[in-house]
Amino acid sequence: MQGGFPIDLVLFALIAAFLVLRLRSVLGKRTGYERPPQQQDQPPQGIAQGPAARAEGVVEEVMPARRSSTRRIIPDVRSPVGQGLARVASAEPSFNPNAFLDGAEGAFRMIVGAFAQGDRATLQTLLSEDTFAGFEGAITEREQAGETQRTEIRSMHEMVIEGAELRGTLAEVTVRFTSDQVNLTTARGGEIVAGSDAITEVIDIWTFQRDLATDDPSWRLVATRSG
Repeated sequence: MQGGFPIDLVLFALIAAFLVLRLRSVLGKRTGYERPPQQQDQPPQGIAQGPAARAEGVVEEVMPARRSSTRRIIPDVRSPVGQGLARVASAEPSFNPNAFLDGAEGAFRMIVGAFAQGDRATLQTLLSEDTFAGFEGAITEREQAGETQRTEIRSMHEMVIEGAELRGTLAEVTVRFTSDQVNLTTARGGEIVAGSDAITEVIDIWTFQRDLATDDPSWRLVATRSG
C-alpha cells in the first residue's frame, strides 16, 4: 500500500528473530548442544548405541534421527574420531553427539538459507569471523552483479561425524552433510547464470568450533568444503 507502514517487513523481521533464538536454544543455553530430555538416561558420550555399520574396517554406530528422517552415523568410541568425541565429552560433560547433530542440522539449514537470501545478520551469529568474511564477500559480489541466489534443501539424507578433536580448550567437530538441493543463480533479467532448477545431491563437509573455556555456548562454523 502506497504511503502505508510496511507491516509485512516487521512481521518477517520478527519471524527471523524468532528462528535465530530457537536455533540458539538448540545450540545450547549453558554448555553447547544440549541433550534432549528423552536422552537423559543415555551415557554422556552417546556413541556406543544402536546397530553397527562397517566403513574401512571401523565399526560405526548408525543412529536414527530423533527430529527428522536423516540417517546419522556416529563413529564407534574405539575409532580415532570416536576417541576425539570422548575427549570433547570429558572436557564438557553435557556434550552429546546426537544432540550436537540436532543443532548441526538446524544450523546447516539456516546458514544455507541465510546465504542464499543475503541475510548477513543471521550468518554473523552462526559463523566465525573469518568464515563470515568469506560468506559476506560472496554475497557482496553477487549483489554488485545484480544476481539472485535460489537454494532449496529438498531433503537431508545423511549426517556423518567425520572428525573430532580437542586442542586445549578449543573443541572442533566435523560433519559431512548429504542433501538433495536445488541451486541456481539468476541475473537481473531473470536468466540462469549458474546451476539449474534440477534436484541435485550435494555433499558438504563443515567444521564447527567452540571454546569450552568461555561462557559463550555457541558452536560456530569455522570451515566448509565440498565432498
